[in-house]
Amino acid sequence: MPTAAILFLAQRASACVLAPLVLVHLGLAIYAIHGGLTAAEILGRTQGSFGWALFYGLFVVAAAVHAPLGLRNVLREWLGWKGPGVDLALFGFSLVLLALGLRAVSAVTGG
Repeated sequence: MPTAAILFLAQRASACVLAPLVLVHLGLAIYAIHGGLTAAEILGRTQGSFGWALFYGLFVVAAAVHAPLGLRNVLREWLGWKGPGVDLALFGFSLVLLALGLRAVSAVTGG
């Protein structure tokens, strides 16, 4: 399978994973805001929770795959940046997203 096809499938698969996770996340945010929950109360509910660590860990991994692939397409189409340089830069961007996202998940869930 050509590389372009693999990247296309990876972006679409990550979108399929992200869609329900984003909906749940937004629903919870709306619930928390309308419920008047404080940051301390929210952290009290997420600290030590394997379930929330798994949920947001999956969210981070999917976003770290999805976002750089979309940005790759934008850079290639709008700026004409092609070749291994764009791929290397966006691979690095993906690793940064992954590291920062997993660090945030660890901070929020204590895991």
